[in-house]
Amino acid sequence: MAVSKIMIIRHAEKPSDDGLIAGVSQDGSPDSKELIVRGWQRSGALVRLFAPIAGSFSHAVLATPDVIFASGVAKHSDSLRPQHTVLALAEYLGQQIDLSHAKGEEDALVADAMARRGNVLISWEHEAIPTIAGQIAGNSTTYPQKWPSERFDLVWVFDRGLGALNWTFTQVPQMLLPGDVSDPIP
Repeated sequence: MAVSKIMIIRHAEKPSDDGLIAGVSQDGSPDSKELIVRGWQRSGALVRLFAPIAGSFSHAVLATPDVIFASGVAKHSDSLRPQHTVLALAEYLGQQIDLSHAKGEEDALVADAMARRGNVLISWEHEAIPTIAGQIAGNSTTYPQKWPSERFDLVWVFDRGLGALNWTFTQVPQMLLPGDVSDPIP
């Protein structure tokens, strides 16, 4: 049995470009490679999005992940945001986050995700998410071609149909924090 569902989220909120909103580590120390406080809040809220208490998901296509990927730290990408976005969820589920792929290794990430069983969740940086989506879908038409820089509040879900390149694409608004938007990416 191969992977049946791949869900992709962008890492949670990051420091502002002007430096007015700073990233903080888990212990509250300033850290430019980390999430901002709102990002840590989203990280915690994702637990109930992907592991609801009564098993009733907010959207029918969501599922609890069997495997969680996040981009690992590498020489060219030292951000901790993707892995810390799913840290609370992984801890709650008793899973290890697979950090074996770094930014720029999207081909290997998708190959690894496709080789897994069950439901996969990927936490990544927004600019590469359309590349990941294209490799899953096998085309460049069934999903948006750009992930807007201001959106942290969506889940892209690919459900496997019959055949290797038969995937159904759905955008799910997270609606976890005040200010989250219910509109999908056009």
